[in-house]
Amino acid sequence: MAQNILFLMTDQHRADTLGAYGATPALTPALDALASAGTRFDHWYTPTAICTPARASLLTGSAPFRHRLLANYERNVGYLEDLPDGQWAFSQPLRAAGYNCGLIGKWHAGTEKTAATFGFDGPSLAGWHNPVDHPDYLAYLDEHGYPPYRVHDQIRGVLPNGGPGNLLAARLDQPVEATFEHYLATRAIEMLERYGEDFRAGRRPFFLALHFFGPHLPYVLPDRYFDLVDPTEVELPPSVQETFAGKPPVQANYSAHWTFDTMPLEVSRKLLAVYRGYVALIDDEIGRVMAAVERLGLADDTAVVFTADHGEFTGSHRLHDKGPAMYDDIYRTPGIVRVPGAPAQVRSEFVSLMDCTATILELAGLPTGDAVDSVSLVPLLRGEEVDWRQEIVGEFHGHHFPYPQRMLRTDRYKLVVNPESVNELYDLRADPDELHNVYGHPEHAEVRRDLMARLYRLLRDRGDNFFHWMTTMFEIGDVEYDPTMSGLDESTYRAADDA
Repeated sequence: MAQNILFLMTDQHRADTLGAYGATPALTPALDALASAGTRFDHWYTPTAICTPARASLLTGSAPFRHRLLANYERNVGYLEDLPDGQWAFSQPLRAAGYNCGLIGKWHAGTEKTAATFGFDGPSLAGWHNPVDHPDYLAYLDEHGYPPYRVHDQIRGVLPNGGPGNLLAARLDQPVEATFEHYLATRAIEMLERYGEDFRAGRRPFFLALHFFGPHLPYVLPDRYFDLVDPTEVELPPSVQETFAGKPPVQANYSAHWTFDTMPLEVSRKLLAVYRGYVALIDDEIGRVMAAVERLGLADDTAVVFTADHGEFTGSHRLHDKGPAMYDDIYRTPGIVRVPGAPAQVRSEFVSLMDCTATILELAGLPTGDAVDSVSLVPLLRGEEVDWRQEIVGEFHGHHFPYPQRMLRTDRYKLVVNPESVNELYDLRADPDELHNVYGHPEHAEVRRDLMARLYRLLRDRGDNFFHWMTTMFEIGDVEYDPTMSGLDESTYRAADDA
C-alpha cells in the first residue's frame, strides 16, 4: 500500500534549538526521538529566508525566481501575491492518485488562493502569526470553556521617537490547552483519526501537513513555557559581537529597525530563553501528534518529515526576525525524515526545503519531474551513496523593501552577491559565526573568483537572470552568449560570413 506522509513544519526555527543538533539543555524530546529513529540532515537549507516564497517553493518544487511569489503580502512592495492560475503543486498528483490531503495550520502562500485551492482539507488559517480571532479557534475555546487570548509583560525595543518598537515577546494569560499550538495539534490529531480510519479500511493513504505558526516572533507563551528557561543561564550568540564593519550597510540599518541596541543584555537573554520555551511548547505538541500516530497503528506505514521554512536571528548579528543578510542563522534549518524500514543515520549532504517536494512524490510512488528544482531525498534516506550536489544556492528578493541577493554555500565558504552594495565572503572553517567579510582580502582572491564563476554558472543553468548582471561586473570566465542580449553580435558575424 502506498506510503502515508506526515509533514511537520515550524516557522522561523533555528536548528541549534534541538537537542539532536546539539542544544543544551535538550528541550525537544519528541523531535530528538524522531531524529534518532530517522535521518538527520546537518546541511538542510531554505531556498529563501522568508515565509511566503519558501512555502511556495515547497508547494511547487520550484525556486522563488521561477514561481515569482517573492515576498510576504503583509510587506509586499509590488511583487505577486498569488501563484498564477494553473500552477502545478504536489498536492494535485497526490489527489489524483487517491490520497487524502490535509493541511492544518499556517498557509501563507498566497492571499486569494488558499490551501483549499490546491486541494488540501482543513480550516483556512491565513496570516503570518497565530490568527487568534479565527472562528474555528474561537469555537475550540468555547467548546472547552477556555479563556480568550490575552497578553501582558510585553517585551519591545524602543523607536527613535521614544515609542515602543516591534513586539518581540509577551506572557499569555491562557492555560497550555488553550494555546493556538495545542489547538493546531488537536485538529491534526482529529484529522489523523479520520484519515487513519480511511487508510486501515483500505480506501486511501494520506498526506497530512501540520504547520505551526511558531516559534516565529513575537514569542507569546503561557507561564510554564515563558519561564521554562532561566535567562541567566542563556549564552548570547557569539555573533552578538557584530560591528557591521565591511558589511553591507543595510545590515546595520536592519539592526536599528529591530532596536536590538535599545535593550539591555539581560532582556536579550530573556528573549532567547522565551524562544527556547516556545520551541519546547511546539515539541510537546508534536509529541502529542506522534503519540496519536502510534495509538492509531500508523507508525509502520507513515513517513514523517520535520523541518522549518527558515531560521531566526534571535540576537545573532544583533538582529531579530529574518531579512537582508544571508547568514546560516536564517538559511540553515533543522531537517529530519523518518521512513519506515530506512536506517537511522546522519547525512552531511547539502539539501533544500525544495527537495521535500520530489521526496513526497517518490514516497507516494509518483513521478517527480514536475518538481523542476527539487531532487528526491529517498536514495539518501535509504543510506545509499549518491552523486550529490556539492553546494547550495540561496536567493532573496526583499522583506519590508526590495533587496535582491544570491548566495553560494559550500562546505567551507559562503559567497553572497549584493548588487547594490559590497559582496560578502566568509571562511566558515576559520569564522563559523560569519563575523569577518574577507571578500576583498588578497589571499582569498582565487577562492572568490572560483566561487563567483560557480555561482554564475549555476544561476545561468537554472535560468535565473540574476546571472546577466554578474556578467559585466565580475570575473566569471568565458561568456558563451551575447552579453548585450541584443542579438547584434551574432547577426554581424553571420552577415560577414555570408559576404
